[in-house]
Amino acid sequence: MTAPALEESGRRDEGRQSPGGPGTGRGTPAVTLLVLTALLLVSVTAGLAIGSVHVPPGQVWGIVAHAVGVDRSPPDWSPARETIVLDVRAPRVLLGAVTGAGLAVVGTAMQALVRNPLAEPYLLGVSSGASLGAVSVIVFGVTLFGPVSLSAAAFAGALGALLLVYATARTGGRISSVRLVLSGVAIAAVLTAVLDLLLLTTDRGNEARAVLAWTLGGLGGVDWATLWLPASALLLGIGVLFVQARNLNLLLAGEEAATTMGLDVARFRSRMFVLLSLVTGVLVAASGPIGFVGLMLPHIVRLFVGGDHRRVLPTAALGGAVFLVWADIAARVVAAPMEIPVGVLTALCGGPFFLWLMRRDARRGTGEGVA
Repeated sequence: MTAPALEESGRRDEGRQSPGGPGTGRGTPAVTLLVLTALLLVSVTAGLAIGSVHVPPGQVWGIVAHAVGVDRSPPDWSPARETIVLDVRAPRVLLGAVTGAGLAVVGTAMQALVRNPLAEPYLLGVSSGASLGAVSVIVFGVTLFGPVSLSAAAFAGALGALLLVYATARTGGRISSVRLVLSGVAIAAVLTAVLDLLLLTTDRGNEARAVLAWTLGGLGGVDWATLWLPASALLLGIGVLFVQARNLNLLLAGEEAATTMGLDVARFRSRMFVLLSLVTGVLVAASGPIGFVGLMLPHIVRLFVGGDHRRVLPTAALGGAVFLVWADIAARVVAAPMEIPVGVLTALCGGPFFLWLMRRDARRGTGEGVA
């Protein structure tokens, strides 16, 4: 097969992964990015303004401008409002944006690496592995790596779960789509059962209740001192994946085609799995397991920018950030004064989307297996 034919094959595979087809919206990536950037600014403003204490948007940005030294005029707001915006809501909103962006790009890369449109950290057991690692540190009080012990354990759990799912699903040099999903569901169920057993057998009841709430996914409790780690993981993940975007495009054409084009598939996948496990582990350690963001956003953004990962990755990052910021706003206000775990809301959105995606692929005949 010639190189042009291989690239055309890759483009066809990208189209099969995208609900909108291979050419949908490919002429508007810049417009899409600009729109999403504007939406993210609006979303962040709303996240800082909306809550039990409403702060007008103009005052929100006045507080922010005053805090960074842009505006030195005397403040016309109370110190309590400044504390609410800067110390309570700002870290939470930024963690929502970072987590949403990170989960979206991880899901995008996973779908390319295993060539399965249903792949994402939650479905493939990666989030369950990260949760088990993080909870083990909390329950047993392990502090081997100091302040980053929680993130290190979550990374180890995520990597172990991902490698186990991948090894179980791969038979005869091929990955069956059905086996991949079933392996992920089965391993996630086992890991969740072990996690529940840890919670039931721990003799620290208050801690067990806190961990149980954390496993539902949430953005509360974050502060500026802990925000740097997930932000660093996101920048690392996006940077590396964007550099490797061409290889992700090649992989969509199949392992044999990608090898012919000069890609060492086994080495590339192993390195990417480590990177994705690192990003997922750090994000789960910071916010708990928040599912379906990595499943929905890649498919949605492909409707507007096509299947080229040089366009999909930055668009998915912005889309994921916008989505999770608004999901957290809804979690705070829908049942106020009680707060709903944001993972519950993303599951309510992602579950129906997952069912629709399976029915779509069944009608197209793309759900039987992949190379």
